[in-house]
Amino acid sequence: MTEYDTLKAEGLNEFTEKRSRFIGTAVPVHTQEEAAAFIARVKKQYWDAKHTVSAYVLRSGEQHCSDDGEPQGTAGVPALNVLLKSGVTDAAVTVTRYFGGILLGTGGLVRAYTHGVSLALEAAGIVCMKPCLMLQVHCPYNQYGKVAALLPEHGAAVDETSFAEKVTLQFHMESGNLPKLENALADATAGGVKPKILGETFFPMEVSVGQKQK
Repeated sequence: MTEYDTLKAEGLNEFTEKRSRFIGTAVPVHTQEEAAAFIARVKKQYWDAKHTVSAYVLRSGEQHCSDDGEPQGTAGVPALNVLLKSGVTDAAVTVTRYFGGILLGTGGLVRAYTHGVSLALEAAGIVCMKPCLMLQVHCPYNQYGKVAALLPEHGAAVDETSFAEKVTLQFHMESGNLPKLENALADATAGGVKPKILGETFFPMEVSVGQKQK
C-alpha cells in the first residue's frame, strides 16, 4: 500500500471575472461512475449556466477533462493540469460559468478556469492518505492509564475505547512505529499487554494546498 493525496471533502468557491460568474466545485471520488455522477449533479444544479467544465483524476490511472462548449483547450485541459500539479488523485472538479456578456479571450479563459479549480481545491482541502496498521490491545483497568498514554507517544491514534471485563483500545499507526510501541508496552506492563494487528487501511493526514502546488 502506497500513500497518496486526495481531497478531504467537497469544496465550493466562486469569483466574478468581467461579469462572468465562475463557480468551482471539487469532490473526492473513487470511480469513473462516481465522477460522472458528480458532474451530472453539478450540471443539473446549475442547469441554466452556459458551461460546466469538468476534470477528474483517479488512482486507477483514468483521467478526463471536458471543455463543455468553451473553445478547445481553454478550459478542460487547464482544469486537469491544476489537478495534476496539485498531486491529488481520486478527485473530480467542475467550474461552472454564467456568461456575463464580455468575451474573455483564450488567455482569459485559461486563467479563469485555472483559478476556479484552484479555489475549489483550497475549499475542499487536501489530505495525505497514509497506509496504517489497525491494532487492538486489551489491558486491566489498573494499566489503562499507562497504555493510553503510551499510544500517542508512539504515533498511534485511538479510534475506539470500550470498557468491559478489561479495557479494549482500537487504534491505528504507521507500521514503522510498531516495534517501539511493542517494547514500551512490554516494559510498562511486564509483558502483559501486546498489540494485535487487525488489518491495514488508509487514514488521512491534512496537507497544505499551497505547499502541494509550489
